[in-house]
Amino acid sequence: MRRLLLRFLSILFLAATFSAGAATGRVLKVLPHYLDLKGRHSLSPSLYDRDAYQAQLRQHPDQRSALRFDVLWRARAASNGKLKLRAELRGIARGELPREATLEAEVETKSGGNSHWSVLKLEGENYQNLGEVTAWRVTLWDGEQLVGEQKSFLW
Repeated sequence: MRRLLLRFLSILFLAATFSAGAATGRVLKVLPHYLDLKGRHSLSPSLYDRDAYQAQLRQHPDQRSALRFDVLWRARAASNGKLKLRAELRGIARGELPREATLEAEVETKSGGNSHWSVLKLEGENYQNLGEVTAWRVTLWDGEQLVGEQKSFLW
């Protein structure tokens, strides 16, 4: 009986050792904001004013210069301390397929698994070519392993 218990505990510890190398994390919140011609997403720190200004920018595309994604994410135990944050965007279809764009940024995990804000921007010619964004997906990667994801309703 004792030998069977020792084998079971050995297998349990071995399984825990192999699974400890993978990062764990999530994309907690994604806030897409239009930026005006001066690079602002709001005229004041008030959330009410920000939402009103974003509504104005949605209605007047000629006043926009870029699209910024503010991403709140959390991760622990990355393999090399660095993760990749990726935003995949789909624009209005021209022809048969929608236009697509991908934004990426390397982010670093800090000890303790606290949440962090990161910014991804689509600006300039890439923003103009994509047109109106109809769907998006933001993912967090540890190498080739998907760690966290959040996507828009239409994705």
